[in-house]
Amino acid sequence: MKCIAFPFCLLLFVLFVPGITWCQLKHSTQTLYPSYKGLIMAGYQGWFRAAGDGSGASHFAYGDEKRCGIDMWPDVSEYEKTYPTPWKLASGETARFFSSYDKSAIDLHFKWMQDYGIDGVFMQRFFGNAKHRDRASSTILSNALKAASDKKRAIAIMYDLSGLGRSGEDCSAIIEDWKYLVDSLRVTNQPGAKTYVQFNGKPLVVIWGIGFPDRPYDIRNIGLERLLDFLKNDPVYGHCSIMLGVPTAWRTLDADCVHDNYLHTIIRQADLVLPWTVQRFSPLLHNDMDRLRDNTIADINWCRNNQITYVPCIYPGFTWHNLSKHEFPDDVKPVGSIPRQGGRFYWQQIYTTLTAGAEMLYVAMFDEVNEGTAIFKVTDHPPVSTQTSFAGLDGQPSDTYLWLTGEAAKRLRKEKPLEPKMPVRN
Repeated sequence: MKCIAFPFCLLLFVLFVPGITWCQLKHSTQTLYPSYKGLIMAGYQGWFRAAGDGSGASHFAYGDEKRCGIDMWPDVSEYEKTYPTPWKLASGETARFFSSYDKSAIDLHFKWMQDYGIDGVFMQRFFGNAKHRDRASSTILSNALKAASDKKRAIAIMYDLSGLGRSGEDCSAIIEDWKYLVDSLRVTNQPGAKTYVQFNGKPLVVIWGIGFPDRPYDIRNIGLERLLDFLKNDPVYGHCSIMLGVPTAWRTLDADCVHDNYLHTIIRQADLVLPWTVQRFSPLLHNDMDRLRDNTIADINWCRNNQITYVPCIYPGFTWHNLSKHEFPDDVKPVGSIPRQGGRFYWQQIYTTLTAGAEMLYVAMFDEVNEGTAIFKVTDHPPVSTQTSFAGLDGQPSDTYLWLTGEAAKRLRKEKPLEPKMPVRN
């Protein structure tokens, strides 16, 4: 007669002994990107729409002559599909724009990442998308997951709290949305090559927009601790690593940050911290890279003492002229208010953060032509208009910032020596 007592007792041990988790998790344990360390990744908006693209959007990201929504113009010469806009080129031809809703556009962007050696992107998931789960944003994300797998590029979700309101609303919609992304879109278990970024052996999820004083929500009462607990400990959808997007002055709790120590309480529950430095440093300020260096070193030391990983944010430049005419008519921003200087400003940040000890980089942004931070292909010959003004590329080729980002990746991984002078293309 066979004894069944031992196998039965072993099963009870696995199921009920504290610290032993029965395998319910829906995330794949496999990925081509088991850590963020050694990677250079960019933020990816994916919010551009166009009339006739099938998305059903009621407005278009490029706007019109009365209310233009962008400050740089994409180089659309390689897109399979493009759409007419209200603007004209110097030649008299109608200027055309792409749509993020088209799978072919997403495929092209991920091809560029592969071609230039950029590791991948964080897909922006705005709170409104998480709350309402609109078809267009889900389609774009699905296409990006497929393209990331095909091109073997890293990908992860970045929840942006923009859109979270004042009226007692909390961020619990993100919990249900994460379940949807895991179940329906299989974000952490793509078919084909698995490329969802992990950190410490866990899928990496970003919550961005914590600690900014101009936001209409109070971080103390929007359910952040419940959200973080779910992402870390839920037996089915949790076991995630968490990165928080915070203001530049998160450590000192002044300047662009809320003056509330609770922010540190929340940060200590995360695995990584990403300060937002767009517009905070400029090539127009004397020795501003010294300030960036000192701030980065101090941030890294704080993180090391609190067992948190630090991720610097770098950006090529900034311009918000066209929208500011409508948002701030009494304080219209100049075109190219933080100039790119042909790539020199971007490379100065790369050199400064890497020599300060950075082990990974976040680039703002891949496709953000609204605020002129895009590193993907933009044109130095934008539309001409008497009512709108677009920033150019200082005479540089349209792929300059893709190339520079790929060169930064090689320096990050010590495949090439890091030097303060911007590299020159052969």
